[in-house]
Amino acid sequence: MKVHVRSGLDNLKLAHDALNGRRIGLLTHPCGFDSTFTSTIDILHANYRLTALFACEHGIRGSVVAGAHIDQETDAATGLPVFSLYGDTKMPTPEMLSEIDVFVVDLQDVGARFYTYICSLAFAMIACARAGKPIVVLDRINPIGGRTVQGTLLDERFHSFVGEYAVPTRYGLTIGEFARFVKDHLKLDVDLTVVPLTGWKRGMLWEDTDAAWAPPSPNIPTPHTALVYIGTCIFEGTNLSEGRGTTTPFYVVGAPFIDAVRLTARMRALNLPGVGFMPAYFTPTTSKWNGEACQGARLFLASGEADAFAAGLYLLEAILDLYPRDAKFLSDDPSALAGTNLLLGTDEFRAGGLSAAEVIKKHRPLVEDFKRRSEKYYLYE
Repeated sequence: MKVHVRSGLDNLKLAHDALNGRRIGLLTHPCGFDSTFTSTIDILHANYRLTALFACEHGIRGSVVAGAHIDQETDAATGLPVFSLYGDTKMPTPEMLSEIDVFVVDLQDVGARFYTYICSLAFAMIACARAGKPIVVLDRINPIGGRTVQGTLLDERFHSFVGEYAVPTRYGLTIGEFARFVKDHLKLDVDLTVVPLTGWKRGMLWEDTDAAWAPPSPNIPTPHTALVYIGTCIFEGTNLSEGRGTTTPFYVVGAPFIDAVRLTARMRALNLPGVGFMPAYFTPTTSKWNGEACQGARLFLASGEADAFAAGLYLLEAILDLYPRDAKFLSDDPSALAGTNLLLGTDEFRAGGLSAAEVIKKHRPLVEDFKRRSEKYYLYE
């Protein structure tokens, strides 16, 4: 039986004193709705003094593709100004914050360091600390759980909007817990309130709960996609398709020059625990290799604890080895602060000459140490 979970929005009454009588600014997106499917925008607009909306990547209504510039606009449903935090300005300005007394965040994160919503949250916290504005974070489920950590620990020389702080690729915190980490990590003097979940426990994946899923971005259509995304998002920094423009983004990786059977055999020979591969044949309708028949590999994970990050890095290494003339990084500079290095949070794989196995081995104790240190931010068992 699935566990009943109430989101921070469902528990909004816990923040009543922080919101009542104040001008409210709201950073949210289409996943901001309660268990009755009423949006955060509508709830705050009807019950409090909502005066401004803030949009991060994909926009306030989720209609913007990944990476696309977002402009300031007026929300048609409420008539409120929508300030863009994904364009030329990624941090709320003093002028924007002059419109509000308290800043509310309601974002469905996916538990991956390179997912930009946590950076939008952190930048909002920094701006609120500077402006002396309190911030309220309505907590939501980490769809890939709160016990497993994986990947690389970001070297802060490689900080960017797809990874700002020294956290693992899969960091095992809810967005409310991440806010607590940011406040402590940056030593922010900010009045932070996290409205907690009820019913959720760290070992739960999304499918263990009765929560209704809405895609937090166009290419994360299912909760399980968030698991494979941990491993295959790094292909965004290459000329290889990561499945955008297919019905299974991030499950498939390939290109026209790949032999699917040969690549799959190479990956199966690794015998990665809890990970499976099948030949993949697909034709993307958007993004890289749009309209061209591709071959590659399809990734399967047996459980939420399977190491998707390792699977993705080994897969990238195999393709680079099998197709050295055709498979390319989008940045020519092996140590550049761009592309795969930013997604990995390190240049050890490209410029440092470390193999996938060596990178994974080097970072495993660093990632486990982060997990131990992050326990003080936990709100749930």
